[in-house]
Amino acid sequence: MGFRRRVRRRALVVGAVGGAAVAHHAATRAGEQQQADDQAPADDQAPADGDQDQAQYAPPPADPADEIEHLAQLHASGALTDEEFTAAKAKILGT
Repeated sequence: MGFRRRVRRRALVVGAVGGAAVAHHAATRAGEQQQADDQAPADDQAPADGDQDQAQYAPPPADPADEIEHLAQLHASGALTDEEFTAAKAKILGT
């Protein structure tokens, strides 16, 4: 019976050490990635050469029909009241 305890104890210790090593590795990689992000120039900063008339990316406007369908699903699930649904729908339709 002592042999089984020793094997179980050893497995627990090895598992704990292995888990700590994985956590340390993940934290180290996250820190390295953060440093790389901090050192990289940001895309939203103005270019150094003065070329300021570049068009910024903007996502295409959402289809009003899709937005109203999404609002209807929220209203049906109870997440929106009747008044909130009506106001949001009017905002989408521009009325």
